[in-house]
Amino acid sequence: MTSGESWPEVSQARKENRHELVLSGASVSQRLEKSGLDKAIFNLQGLNYLNINDTCLDAIPDEIGKLENLTSLVLHSNKIAKLPSAIGKLTKLKVLDVSRNNLDFVPDDLGNLPQLMTLNLGLNALKELPSQAANIKLSILDLSNNEFGTFPDVCYAELVHLAEVRVNGNKIKEIPSTISALQSLKLLDLSDNSIVIVPKELSDCGKLKELNLKGNPLSDKRLYKLVDQCRTKQVLDYVRQHCPKVGDGSGAPGKSKKGKKGRKSSESNDSNINSVEKLTHKLRVLKVMDETPVVQITEHVKTVRPHIVACVVRNLSFTEESFKKFIQLQTKLHEGICEKRNAATIATHDLDLIKPGNLMYTAKPPKEIEIKPLMRQKSYTGAALFQHLQTEADNLRREKKRNVYSGIHRYLYLLEGKALYPCLLDSLNQVISFPPITNSDITKMSPSTKAMFIEVTSASSQQVCRKVADQFLNELVMLGLGCSTETDSSEDYHNLLVEQIKVVDVEGNMKLVYPSRSDLIFENSNITIIRE
Repeated sequence: MTSGESWPEVSQARKENRHELVLSGASVSQRLEKSGLDKAIFNLQGLNYLNINDTCLDAIPDEIGKLENLTSLVLHSNKIAKLPSAIGKLTKLKVLDVSRNNLDFVPDDLGNLPQLMTLNLGLNALKELPSQAANIKLSILDLSNNEFGTFPDVCYAELVHLAEVRVNGNKIKEIPSTISALQSLKLLDLSDNSIVIVPKELSDCGKLKELNLKGNPLSDKRLYKLVDQCRTKQVLDYVRQHCPKVGDGSGAPGKSKKGKKGRKSSESNDSNINSVEKLTHKLRVLKVMDETPVVQITEHVKTVRPHIVACVVRNLSFTEESFKKFIQLQTKLHEGICEKRNAATIATHDLDLIKPGNLMYTAKPPKEIEIKPLMRQKSYTGAALFQHLQTEADNLRREKKRNVYSGIHRYLYLLEGKALYPCLLDSLNQVISFPPITNSDITKMSPSTKAMFIEVTSASSQQVCRKVADQFLNELVMLGLGCSTETDSSEDYHNLLVEQIKVVDVEGNMKLVYPSRSDLIFENSNITIIRE
């Protein structure tokens, strides 16, 4: 279709450089049936609002991906049967409404829209939804009147804005115990599903004000009556006091572990859990604090060593002996779970020696990195340090008449030939970490350290980083490093206080937070995880 044949609404939008375009009703349907959608729409690069509703539109072409400035895409009340994967290119999209269509499937790309705030897929024929863990700004989710048999994959602590979830009119049989991860949830509509048991964890959603469970075959007859007759507060009070804690049962392993951790509000009302806590080590996780540094990750490091998690451990109490054990622990983990630093590298810093402000995880050419390595007296560029360590290693090998390298020299091959070296910068752009080789001497740990910044990096995967960090924190609890030497160090059970750290991209969009509710799941452990 040439520009001269464009629909009048499209021509006018192009002529006046409009940012909004609305197409609706019978006249649009007639044109759609005659010649299809006007492809000139997708040349309107300035559009940030596109609304096509109440038409016979049955497909969205791949060209939708060209409208990269769209913030709102409204396509309700059509006959759309499929969404293209190109919708994942709409990275600025905040509102997506494809309700009242004929969708029975949506692409995985719908789970990677970092700016998305409202997603409405109500009144379709959907049975599943891609995980929304990466859509960290999601605030409203409407999946009402579909064919879902399980609760959507949205129960993540990272979804700190998710306030409304409507899944009424589906075939959902269970409420997951991980629902308690949604601490901003204010409205939850589960009416007209197939739910039999309501888990106690639901009462741990601290901001939940509107809960609808009507129309479900609840096995608890008293709860069944309360749902019809009482307000949300009374229903949640009953759930808290009388419903089973699904995560503590013998159900699916994931549910068991996540439910076991619970929220503090639930634990404080359960005497059994309190008594168990007294007979276990305790690892307390604090949410991200305003004053806690954020790690910003750049594109440059993605080709070299793209994965990082971090956290802070506070209230440390070292003795000379326990500090030696702490250093030995890192060596043990680097040899074991880190696979001689091939899988991951652990770096620890005295938090009080890190300049206030956010950190940046990036990669630079070897000659542009400058670091004062741990236990060294002068600074080196990355290239000079690599050469110095290589020479030092060769000399030591000849001196000791061995065929292998020792110490940090063993890891030089991991950077050999790399055009960029990974590094962690403080707020003054000083290099404080040069993985997988060494830390900076300016943030080195000592027996007097009270707060520790931990980073785990990997070239393999994010999951490897989390696994290594989990094991490190587990070992720290066992060492009793979070216990006062005057009071708690002689006790059988230890405490450790861990603070979450966020990793964001250069635009400030959150990539991950550690430790999240899916972390610190220890098999057969006598460690109780307490989340603030």
